[in-house]
Amino acid sequence: MTRTVITYGTFDVVHIGHINLLRRARELGDRLVVGLSTDEFNSKKHKSALLNYANRKAVLEAIRYVDLVIPEASWEQKIEDVKTHGVAVFVMGDDWTGKFDFLRDACEVVYLPRTAEISSTEIKQTMVSSATSAST
Repeated sequence: MTRTVITYGTFDVVHIGHINLLRRARELGDRLVVGLSTDEFNSKKHKSALLNYANRKAVLEAIRYVDLVIPEASWEQKIEDVKTHGVAVFVMGDDWTGKFDFLRDACEVVYLPRTAEISSTEIKQTMVSSATSAST
């Protein structure tokens, strides 16, 4: 029987921290499903991405650890995704510890340590700062 793992995120400006998370998540099973935040959902979360959904999806689909990318359109869809995809393990970074424990009735919940000294937010801030400096 296939052991399916699922994780979620925006995956904007993919970096080694994302790759480490995806690799470690995939090591917990035979199949990795990634719920990718849609542009509309990011907007509802007051979050923005440098790349649109289609671009971020194409990048994720090219990563060897990822078997399937699905749209994440709401916080509430997670329980349905677990059921629909036969998920055995739900994985998130440890900065989310405790936030998804409600899924423990449906599957194993694992919070993986983040990769030290790498941050999407810092990368994006540096990019914006560099672009602003270059244009002035």
